[in-house]
Amino acid sequence: MLRSLFSGISGLRAHQTMLDVTGNNIANVNTAGFKSSQVQFQDTLSQVLSNAGAAQPGIGGTNPAQVGLGVKVAGVTTNFQQGASQLTNRQTDMMISGDGFFVVNKGGEQVYSRAGAFSFDALGQLVTPDGGLVQGWAADGAGNIDLNSPLTTLRLPVSTLMGAQATQGSVFEGNLPYDAAVGTTLNRQVDVFDGSGAPRTLNMAFTRTAAGWDIVAAVAGTASAQTGTITFNTDGSLDTLAFAAIPADAAVGTQAITVDLSTLTGYSGLETISAASQDGRAAGGLQSFAINSDGTLLGSFSNGLKQAIGRVALGNFGNPSGLEKSGSSLYRPTVNSGDAQVGAAGAGGRGVLSGGSLEMSNVDLSAEFTNLIVAQRGFQANSRVITTSDEVLQELVNLKR
Repeated sequence: MLRSLFSGISGLRAHQTMLDVTGNNIANVNTAGFKSSQVQFQDTLSQVLSNAGAAQPGIGGTNPAQVGLGVKVAGVTTNFQQGASQLTNRQTDMMISGDGFFVVNKGGEQVYSRAGAFSFDALGQLVTPDGGLVQGWAADGAGNIDLNSPLTTLRLPVSTLMGAQATQGSVFEGNLPYDAAVGTTLNRQVDVFDGSGAPRTLNMAFTRTAAGWDIVAAVAGTASAQTGTITFNTDGSLDTLAFAAIPADAAVGTQAITVDLSTLTGYSGLETISAASQDGRAAGGLQSFAINSDGTLLGSFSNGLKQAIGRVALGNFGNPSGLEKSGSSLYRPTVNSGDAQVGAAGAGGRGVLSGGSLEMSNVDLSAEFTNLIVAQRGFQANSRVITTSDEVLQELVNLKR
């Protein structure tokens, strides 16, 4: 049989594969996180008609004469170029800007995905559309996240609470007027919290004396009180401060409260002293959450405070093109992809996260339709080779009539 007949057949097979890949790319033009693929061809072995000859005295060298035996598919590579961003305004949608993959546990297997269309199930678990569990690190009760701890399923149940915290410290800032008349009293209040999260009022009274200011502090509803003194230099800077912590009152669950007055000044004509902060809080329930660029899930609670409740993990690979597609927009590591380097977003070569957005497919329709034409014409050309080879064989058969 003619070699061209089998070369044409190999061309049909190769271009059929190219059509298959191109068709799959076009079919996934609107699949979130989809990465297009390209076919790479290479020629097969060539039959040697004559070998190369070395130059001899008076005779030049000759080149080898070979006839190719067709084409084959060398590989199908995945293009991991960044896809376009689509704003969805859904809190659970996430997009990776840069390299990296979401880590997903599906059926006990750790797989990876670029598609960030997540949602919560009935147990408050962050899941993919087909039920894969999104992995990350959970925060402790104080909002601390240990990135060295094992990965776990991210959960945001509606029952998530921020526990109450008794006030242990308060800071007062501002100025006590140096020119205030002796006997002038300035009263300031700040809300503090006991161990159950119930609000109480801390009263601070500053009374002008000939030497400086007397201080009386007490927490309303308790027997706890503290007195002290503060004096200033003529240039308004702090001279002396004698003020101990307000004692705890176990009967109502208040902690000892340290009041920081070290930044007060004593200039004339200014009365600006006020409470700057305190470290206690009431208990609160989770109302909403947002995602930071480093993957931290920041919860907003009913007590008006925000606290980290978890962090999304990302993985990256030395050779992402070596990953194996396992369906459902998931990838599985292979021996040629390397092991996953799991860590936080924005570090170790991993991209940053955007909440309320999705990465769309990176399929370029204009390029795919061009590839479709190329594959079609390549298929037609190879079918013409087969037809021509058949006609030549027919002529050969017709030699004997």
